Amino acid sequence: MRIAMIGSGYVGLVSGACFADFGHDVVCIDKAAEKIEALKNNRIPIFEPGLDALVKSNVDAGRLSFTTDLAEPVAAADVVFIAVGTPSRRGDGHADLSYVYGAAREIARAIKGFTVVVTKSTVPVGTGDEVERIIREENPEADVAVVSNPEFLREGAAIGDFKRPDRIVVGIEDERAREPMTEVYRPLYLNQAPLLFTSRRTSELIKYAANAFLAMKITFINEIADLCEHVGADVQQVARGIGLDNRIGSKFLHAGPGYGGSCFPKDTLALVKTAQDYASPIRLIETTVSINDQRKRAMARKVIQAVGGDARGKTIAVLGLTFKPNTDDMRDAPSLSIIQALQDAGAVIRAYDPEGMEPAKAMLSGVSYGTSAYDVAEGADAVVIVTEWDVFRALDFPRLKSIVKAPVFVDLRNVYPREEVERHGFAFTGVGRATKPAAGGA
Repeated sequence: MRIAMIGSGYVGLVSGACFADFGHDVVCIDKAAEKIEALKNNRIPIFEPGLDALVKSNVDAGRLSFTTDLAEPVAAADVVFIAVGTPSRRGDGHADLSYVYGAAREIARAIKGFTVVVTKSTVPVGTGDEVERIIREENPEADVAVVSNPEFLREGAAIGDFKRPDRIVVGIEDERAREPMTEVYRPLYLNQAPLLFTSRRTSELIKYAANAFLAMKITFINEIADLCEHVGADVQQVARGIGLDNRIGSKFLHAGPGYGGSCFPKDTLALVKTAQDYASPIRLIETTVSINDQRKRAMARKVIQAVGGDARGKTIAVLGLTFKPNTDDMRDAPSLSIIQALQDAGAVIRAYDPEGMEPAKAMLSGVSYGTSAYDVAEGADAVVIVTEWDVFRALDFPRLKSIVKAPVFVDLRNVYPREEVERHGFAFTGVGRATKPAAGGA
């Protein structure tokens, strides 16, 4: 099938490359000329494992191309995907849909013949209705079926998620869209991926509800971690104990410094705002958002406590900056709030991240960057793991001990057992792992 993908950011580029790998003819479109020029020269603007090779192989095969010109590929397309950004709107937290609506207007002027227009961007309930209204207002002769098809891609594992999905959600109001959307995803039938057809508004809400539930699950285990520290329990064992219950499951039960990234922060906030607009507030998600915001700076207080309660003049080595491993995404990363709070307390920050240092430089000031974990740990008063990159999972503790100023190790991702770190002479601080039971505890 002929597919036009409007937007060549994370979702658009990964989706477009994967569709091309299925055998479809895909054109990725973006207004940023420098981005399109880079893609034409196989320079990928984001870090995602395997994406560079996937793009190159499909460009070489003639199935994937890039352009800034929307009119020609949209006119030729059977299916047009809208995969532009929907950031939180400044001031009120609603999703900013200006790029989606702008794309709808341009599509309306370019389409020829029956075309399925698909919103793959994460959008609030009712956006598909407005996209359809805009297209018909802009071009009353347009023959379109507007569809919702949310993405469920995890950064760092996006290609695998696309090709081996848990489910494919397709929201339609026009039955004519069913066959072309089935054809678009036909290659996944070999994997028996469930293709779930719903109404358009239901599809839009599924995306937000899924992300909000996962964010809530993370926040739940983080609160349990705090309780564990007070009562002398181990949150990792608690998580395993409850995660073995099939009704709960083990995923997203890893205590840490809070969630970040491009999806959970903006999607939970957008869902809260949508619910308020419909006079149906979602108190659980409102609380989840509030707790997560507060938690990040609370992690800085944990570090300050680990260095004796006063961080002024202390050098802190921060290992990991991105919101998760295997991505260069710094959006709403816990490291941003943690580092700012430590700097506010007078600490000197040295940081290392395998992929996140360049984007971090535009978001942080007063931070010095190193070439490795050992480089930034030299002369440090504390070493802090903020992001659990693989390169931090097998640290040479004797070497680390020989170069730090003070043997203080703070593990905000619970990568290491306390005993291992303490055996090498470090004072250890984890998350949800008390040193001994609280006196008088039940």
